[in-house]
Amino acid sequence: MSRIITLLTDFGTADGYVAEMKGVMLSLVPDAAIVDVTHDVPPQDVESARLALARYWRRFPPGTVHVAVVDPGVGSARAALAVASDDRTLVGPDNGILSPALLLSGAQAVALPVPPTAAPTFHGRDVFAPAAAALARGTPVTALGEPYDTPVVRRTAEPQRLVDGSIQGQVIAVDRFGNAITNCLGLRGGTMEVAGRVLPVARTYADTPPGTLTAICGSNGLIEVAVRDGSAARELGLARGTGVIFRPRS
Repeated sequence: MSRIITLLTDFGTADGYVAEMKGVMLSLVPDAAIVDVTHDVPPQDVESARLALARYWRRFPPGTVHVAVVDPGVGSARAALAVASDDRTLVGPDNGILSPALLLSGAQAVALPVPPTAAPTFHGRDVFAPAAAALARGTPVTALGEPYDTPVVRRTAEPQRLVDGSIQGQVIAVDRFGNAITNCLGLRGGTMEVAGRVLPVARTYADTPPGTLTAICGSNGLIEVAVRDGSAARELGLARGTGVIFRPRS
C-alpha cells in the first residue's frame, strides 16, 4: 500500500504551520512519506494552487494522498472535501482547488465532518491532516463523510478561434521565473502576439540570445512568453488575464 502524502499550501515555512500538519499525519501514520510539493503558493491564490495541482497529481503513483490547502474561506460554510479520482485521493477545501481531480469521469467527493474541537482558522491541521492520514492507512473515501454532489469546479478559460484562424487567448499564470503561461496550445509552432510584440515560438530558451524576448511551447504543451535569463512578466507588464493572440504555423 502506498503511504505517500503530498502537501501543497500557501503557508510558507517560517511559522511552523506546515510542521503542525506533518506532526498530526506522522503521529497517525508514522511510516508515511510526506512530500512537500510547495508552500509558496501566493497567499489565498486558489487559482495558482489549482494550476499547480493539475501539473503533478497524476504524476505520483496510484494510492498517493494529495493534501491541498489554500483556504481563504476557512471556518466559513464552505465544505471540506475528500475526493477519490484515478486511483488517488485528495483532501482540501471546496473552493475549486481540487478541480483537476473532480473533472475526471468517475470522481467521487464526500464532505468531511468538521470536529467541534477544530480551530476555525486551521482546518489544515484539524480536518485535512487527519483525513489524509486515514486515507493513507487505507480508509476508503466513502467512509470519511457523506456524498457531496455539488463541489466547486474551476476551469481554465478556453481560447477562442478567430475568423482568420488565429487563436485569442490569455495569460493564465506567471511562474517564479517571470514566464507568462498562456492557455494556447502551441505544439505546431507559430507566432505569439502580446503587449504589442510578435514573437516566434522557439523550441527552447537556449534558441534565443540572453535577454531576448521569446515564446516557447512548455512541457505541458502551452505557450509561454519568456525572456532568456530574465522576466517576461516584469519586462512587458504581464499578469493573469493579459490577452494574447497565437497564430499557428499553417
